[in-house]
Amino acid sequence: MSEKTLEMAAFHDAGSKGAKDFFLDACAILAAHGHASGLAGQVTLRDGDSTRMLTLRLGAGLEEASADSLLLVDQELQTLEGKGRPNPGTRFHSWIYQRHPKVRAIVHTHPPAASALSMLGIPLPVAHMDSCMFYEDCGFLAHWPGVPTGDEEGALISEALGGRRSAFLANHGFVCTGQSLQEATYLNVFGERAARMALDALSVGAIHPVEPGAAREAHDFLMQPSIVNATFDYWARQARA
Repeated sequence: MSEKTLEMAAFHDAGSKGAKDFFLDACAILAAHGHASGLAGQVTLRDGDSTRMLTLRLGAGLEEASADSLLLVDQELQTLEGKGRPNPGTRFHSWIYQRHPKVRAIVHTHPPAASALSMLGIPLPVAHMDSCMFYEDCGFLAHWPGVPTGDEEGALISEALGGRRSAFLANHGFVCTGQSLQEATYLNVFGERAARMALDALSVGAIHPVEPGAAREAHDFLMQPSIVNATFDYWARQARA
């Protein structure tokens, strides 16, 4: 274990929060960072080792998320607990959970910069320390298959991940997964930041990627659970202030 890793060890204590508390925190964070876009986008959390998912009912915005708006649904999007029905776009989440057993949570939103960068049809550039969590950890789907409410879209998006935590979807944006909801949210928020930086850089010149060795080291440092969770907690405090 490196000194950098040791420095961050045991930094985070989740306390007494449960899954629903983290889910509501994630929604508040995403709303505070400008990820709300009508009813577009979805947040899901796997229920244990099953393919059941915790998600918001259709019609509830990120900034409106509450215990009353949460649903537990099965892989066919049938409501098991709660009132209402889920966003039909969560169908591709079921595909990801079935094909990638280690994935515990998925965040997919339509924020402005990620949506704009997706129109260029290029993979996400990794050219700054704050985007190195995506180095060799972000797939690319070069062709938009359409609104992801069917099995074809689910198969294509889950394949684009290819074992990586995230995928950048042309003409669409990011899908970010994690072994926790904190991790998926962290990646989604930084994905929007990375897209914004890339657009700003492209407007004035060519982008120069980070050197591979440094990018790999930064990736491993930034993806430490202690850093991910501490950042999530910081954002949650900001969002709830």
